[in-house]
Amino acid sequence: MVKITTDFITLGQFLKLTDWIQSGGQAKVAVKELNITVNEIKENRRGRKLFKEDQVSVEDKKYTIG
Repeated sequence: MVKITTDFITLGQFLKLTDWIQSGGQAKVAVKELNITVNEIKENRRGRKLFKEDQVSVEDKKYTIG
């Protein structure tokens, strides 16, 4: 589970928080190259808002926002 203290985080912030990318600038490329789903729907927008209880999968590694 990935804990957040705000109402939401963006997919780009999530990728950095979970060490898939090193900087926010890499998010644009990462969302195009990585296999990412949010609640089982393919996602490629780095600004996609992630809320508590969302299920995120990156390259078959599963996370829950909490």
